[in-house]
Amino acid sequence: MHLEGRDGRRYPGASEVELLQTSVPPGLAELAAGKRRPPRGAGGVDPSHSCPSGAAGQSSWAPAGQEFASFLTKGRSHSPLPQMSSSRSKDSCFTENTPLLRNSLQEKGSRCIPVYHPEFITAEESWEDGSADWERRYLLSREVSGLSASASSEKGDLPDSPHVRLRLSKLRRCVQWLKVTGLFVFVVLCSILFSLYPDQGKLWQLLALSPLENYSVNLSSHGDSTLLQVDLAGALVASGPSRSGREERLLVELTQADTSGSRWQRPQQVTHNWTVYLNPRRSERSVMSRTFEVLGRETMSISIRASLQQTQAVPLLMAYQYLRASVEAQVTIATAILAGVYALIIFEVVHRTLAAMLGSLAALAALAVIGDRPSLTHVVEWIDFETLALLFGMMILVAIFSETGFFDYCAVKAYRLSRGRVWAMIIMLCLIAAVLSAFLDNVTTMLLFTPVTIRLCEVLNLDPRQVLIAEVIFTNIGGAATAIGDPPNVIIVSNQELRKMGLDFAGFTAHMFIGICLVLLVSFPLLRLLYWNRKLYNKEPSEIVELKHEIHVWRLTAQRISPASREETAVRRLLLGKVLALEHLLARRLHTFHRQISQEDRNWETNIQELQKKHRISDGILLAKCLTVLGFVIFMFFLNSFVPGIHLDLGWIAILGAIWLLILADIHDFEIILHRVEWATLLFFAALFVLMEALAHLHLIEYVGEQTALLIKMVPEEQRLTAAIVLVVWVSALASSLIDNIPFTATMIPVLLNLSRDPEVGLPAPPLMYALAFGACLGGNGTLIGASANVVCAGIAEQHGYGFSFMEFFRLGFPMMIVSCIVGMCYLLVAHVVVGWN
Repeated sequence: MHLEGRDGRRYPGASEVELLQTSVPPGLAELAAGKRRPPRGAGGVDPSHSCPSGAAGQSSWAPAGQEFASFLTKGRSHSPLPQMSSSRSKDSCFTENTPLLRNSLQEKGSRCIPVYHPEFITAEESWEDGSADWERRYLLSREVSGLSASASSEKGDLPDSPHVRLRLSKLRRCVQWLKVTGLFVFVVLCSILFSLYPDQGKLWQLLALSPLENYSVNLSSHGDSTLLQVDLAGALVASGPSRSGREERLLVELTQADTSGSRWQRPQQVTHNWTVYLNPRRSERSVMSRTFEVLGRETMSISIRASLQQTQAVPLLMAYQYLRASVEAQVTIATAILAGVYALIIFEVVHRTLAAMLGSLAALAALAVIGDRPSLTHVVEWIDFETLALLFGMMILVAIFSETGFFDYCAVKAYRLSRGRVWAMIIMLCLIAAVLSAFLDNVTTMLLFTPVTIRLCEVLNLDPRQVLIAEVIFTNIGGAATAIGDPPNVIIVSNQELRKMGLDFAGFTAHMFIGICLVLLVSFPLLRLLYWNRKLYNKEPSEIVELKHEIHVWRLTAQRISPASREETAVRRLLLGKVLALEHLLARRLHTFHRQISQEDRNWETNIQELQKKHRISDGILLAKCLTVLGFVIFMFFLNSFVPGIHLDLGWIAILGAIWLLILADIHDFEIILHRVEWATLLFFAALFVLMEALAHLHLIEYVGEQTALLIKMVPEEQRLTAAIVLVVWVSALASSLIDNIPFTATMIPVLLNLSRDPEVGLPAPPLMYALAFGACLGGNGTLIGASANVVCAGIAEQHGYGFSFMEFFRLGFPMMIVSCIVGMCYLLVAHVVVGWN
């Protein structure tokens, strides 16, 4: 940092300078006055030349290197901030030329007093803290570092408050050590359990079943086994019989001796039956599993009979394995693992990606203990690579798109259309996001909308987190309106049995669209009510907010540089020095600025002209290329949903579009683009897919579906449809807010189909499927990891320095989920119970 006089000349002293601090608290001034000062003529500035206002006794000392200052001044990424001289005393004879400081005399052995404690600002700090909180931490950091001894007396603390703070610091370190030790012991224990039990592997037996022949096999029992799992693979369907009852089927009988009674009694033969229906399309393959309780150590037998309309043999694969835990025990273990993962995410013990990885490891260890350890190839197959490819391809497209300045341009246009009214702009953004998500994938919508929203909020000095949470909530609501907007809807409409019942694309969209419109009408006033006492504007002026954000970005940049070489270590030190200098400048501005934020921008017309000059399209040619490729990708998304002749999934379309744009944009520095990919989000999804599939193998999802069916059967017949709609909506909503809605929907469809085909129940299938769709889609707003769009939005916001926590999303998303599910449930009750629209 250099000092200039009124005449613009730089005063000598390249090694150390004196920083004027006219607003330093008295305690710090006394301390600064008592510290050793460098003598005159030794590279320091004469105190008599400091300032006539009498602030010389309140100055503290810090080194400044000219080369380092000039280097970092060029690296400033934001626009120049206003000079601070206007807010100081008019008699100040020195002004700041640059905020950059560096101890350039460390190598020479010189000793200087640090401006403030290096850990004044942490990397995980939330930027929503007010200036008073920043000032408190600023003073506290100086006290802890030994630069202030009288601040505690000013605050009226007890004489032993430094000892209390020291004890609290030790306690925090102890808690941190316990957390790391506990998690490490847990990981080691899971690793040991996973390695002790080998991969059993399934030995598939090829069977050729015909009406004239039966297959039977005797199985030797295992002493420590409680369940026998039988797997069948072939042209099978999970649904039950139709009303005609002419389906081809397989009857699996398991016979064993029950030795649980008295030893003087003769063991009784117990037979378990399992009916599996064949798919008329012999080319389709699926795997079905069933577990049977092992009653004793006697030999068991399995026999399979086929009921076919033709004499042609049907190929079938069969495998079996013994499990060492009952279904209830497995469900308990799965529930405990899921609760542990949510505890880690809610209390932010670790990053959500690491929490999902820990949950996956625990679930795999549990599967190994019970005797169902999967192989590495099997675990990799659990990952939905189509979703990961869609995310990766769209992230590449958005990364190149951001280089054109298009997002800044869209932010200014949205501000112009709203005419400076914040709530009109937020409602407009949410409505556009809901409409787009009805025709595009929710993840794609948020990938395109999140950068625009963040830039718009930065321009208007709004808190981006509040606006982003509102947008992603309405994205999930709008995605439920059509058959292609959300994955659960796609799974329901793609089911062949439901298509035979008349649940086609048009009928499903008509039912869902009306209900979602009613949900939107209620959700907008509710959103305004939830945001009633929330200040969407930032608490500090835009200069303070921008400076805080810059500190966060520079700190993240420094942390991402690995000190592998001497040059990288030097660069990292330079960046950390810049962070320290900016933190000092932030502390001074918090003392001098007076925050006066209006609730509505009244000078929006003047601001529009300034913003239009500042935020323009930077590369028109690249923008044209990006719009062409992105338009083609979105067009292919539509064709993939309506034209069956296109054999490209969404993931392939996104990957091909990314490759096309990389070629057209002529990207040479490919690493810059890869740095903008949310690798933590991709890894989180991969770990989440493994976790949910492992929980499904632990029978958690199947258990929830079976218990729901049992509750419906307990209701009297005249009220059964009403109870079924209510139960399916709320069970689906709560389950989808906790676990992934894709495996839950795939599991609940056959359960509800069997329930509708049960002659003792007599329920129509379409209302149950609509209830499942409403609950699975709207339930994603309950928690941060309830929907894929939530995680993607949080990851992009975190990369831009505006990450929001689990509880911040929960406080807004869960009430919206409750009210939207109530509206959807009432709509279904009126449509299918009162009106009878079945």
